[in-house]
Amino acid sequence: MKAIIYRTYGAPDDLEYAEVPAPKLGPDAVLVRVRAAAVNPVDWKIQAGYLDSALDAVFPVVPGWDVAGVVEQVGVGVTEFAPGDEVMGYVREDFVSRGTFAEYVAAPVRTLARKPAALTFEQAAGLPLAGLTAYQALTGPLKAGEGDTLLVHAAAGGVGSLAVQIARGQGVRVIGTASERNHDFLRSLGAEPVAYGDGLADRVRALAPEGVDAVLDLVGGDALKISPELLAPGGRLASIADGAVVGLGGTYVFVRPDAADLTALAELAERGALAVEVAAVFPLEQAADAMRLSMEGHTRGKIAISVG
Repeated sequence: MKAIIYRTYGAPDDLEYAEVPAPKLGPDAVLVRVRAAAVNPVDWKIQAGYLDSALDAVFPVVPGWDVAGVVEQVGVGVTEFAPGDEVMGYVREDFVSRGTFAEYVAAPVRTLARKPAALTFEQAAGLPLAGLTAYQALTGPLKAGEGDTLLVHAAAGGVGSLAVQIARGQGVRVIGTASERNHDFLRSLGAEPVAYGDGLADRVRALAPEGVDAVLDLVGGDALKISPELLAPGGRLASIADGAVVGLGGTYVFVRPDAADLTALAELAERGALAVEVAAVFPLEQAADAMRLSMEGHTRGKIAISVG
């Protein structure tokens, strides 16, 4: 099969469009014919070696954790899916090697849910990792519920735009930081936008003088540092981008595959309560360009890779 690979840690220039063996199918997995994958910042960070202390890399590595496609074959222990089913998944294992930037991927059933008919394959591929990250942060450490006010740093990005929609669906008031070119987009999702940069804390206080009930940080750095002072008494803080959040009394969130959570997201999308913004679509052989765009860090929504 055709796939994108890298043979050692490096940069997008080191990616190859190559012929590799089709994946073997374990008893609790399904073989998915990939229709689309999605790029996440973690993909190029893994390739750069930043996660080497946590995840073994078995080279050559096929990058990618997000997928949407059609079940081609099921393992002998699988009862949840059948050939022909359209699925999406966050196909993460405890090592990196057998990713989704390929024509086929063997996906454990614990990583999959049925693809919402309301989404294209490119949209569905952009939902699992980002959607699960937002969902697990909001329902876990942040416990965001009706009547709360939530501040989301980088609200127009892949995770942020989904977090806004999930929170609004729960009756949460959302204030979202973004560049001014994305303010109308945030308003369309139901958030109250504020600009980045000097004076951010004052702009947030003007909207929430008593403080916010929760902060979801997606960028780290200065945005995270000022977050504790914006919280109301008893407020909750979580970050997916900066481990320093723990020292500030908050929680660091690392997303995990969860079929039930992914199914909940699929149900939201199916009834029109959750949309996935796709910023750009690249063919598989141009995956390096997709990675470079992700590295720029200014994309609104998701970057997809169309496989076939």
